[in-house]
Amino acid sequence: MNAGSSNDEPSDGDDDRVFKALASATRRRMLDLLKAAPRSTGALCAALPELDRTTVLQHLRVLEAAGLVNGRRVGRERHLSLAPLPIKRIHDRWISDYMHAAVDLLGRLDES
Repeated sequence: MNAGSSNDEPSDGDDDRVFKALASATRRRMLDLLKAAPRSTGALCAALPELDRTTVLQHLRVLEAAGLVNGRRVGRERHLSLAPLPIKRIHDRWISDYMHAAVDLLGRLDES
């Protein structure tokens, strides 16, 4: 689907945002932390002591724009959790197809 479609199908722009978010080692590390357990913003910042809070929040905005992280307010805290559907979409659309093609190619090479 194109970025201007009116239905709920993901667009290439959605995939681009996910790939951009996953391109950063810091953001992948943040996703790993959230995969292990949901965290508050403060707990996520504490788990990344080499980064200042502003930098963590900037990375978090990229992850949220890609739909990879959900945030909800609980009192004064913001609780963050992993949203795995965009990664599954990338896997289903891109990775699994290429994996099958590679396995087929290796199978044909073995037959030669």
